Amino acid sequence: MPEAQARPRVLVADDERVIADTLTMILNQSGFDARAAYSGERAIELASEFKPEMLVSDVIMGGLSGIDAAIRIRGLIPQVKILLFSGQAATSDLLETARDQGFEFEILAKPVHPQDLLARLRG
Repeated sequence: MPEAQARPRVLVADDERVIADTLTMILNQSGFDARAAYSGERAIELASEFKPEMLVSDVIMGGLSGIDAAIRIRGLIPQVKILLFSGQAATSDLLETARDQGFEFEILAKPVHPQDLLARLRG
């Protein structure tokens, strides 16, 4: 019997639990193995054990920003695909700082439409 294909692992990080949980549920129903983290710090902890292939993270979170968490997770898992989203103007400064450090991230505007997210993750 052929082995079932593993579902792509996605880590969703957002300090707004409703958003993190909703995106996680949508991804799980769409063929992914998704888990939610409610802070940048927790996303790093979870990434080290879950080993996601993709990270979907809000940029502005209390504590560690999504960009800082993404940089640290990329250090743990160099091949991880990273997709950031934000509804705040301060994001451009944070992205510029990350660019200066040699990191380039794809970003979606909040609110994230599930079809847009799925298209980016599958593409």
